[in-house]
Amino acid sequence: MANIRIRHILVDHEYEAKDLLRKLAEGSNFEQLAIKFSRCPSGERGGNLGEVRKGQMVAPFEEAAFALKVGEISEPVRTQFGFHIIQRYN
Repeated sequence: MANIRIRHILVDHEYEAKDLLRKLAEGSNFEQLAIKFSRCPSGERGGNLGEVRKGQMVAPFEEAAFALKVGEISEPVRTQFGFHIIQRYN
């Protein structure tokens, strides 16, 4: 599979991730939520991780990211870093 472009929001707790999904479902902007809530340094860039390829990310994150279609947003994905909401944008 080719490289994909993704952004994400990283939080400490599943309830935070679920709250962010609710906000997104209500029309909130993904990038603005990332800037405000993500504890990953990428949050400053709206959660943008840019182009990624297989083998670059931890397994649960990678599996979820590569399963998304363009425009889709994942359910909370747990890794050793916390809980991620992932959006594929290309």
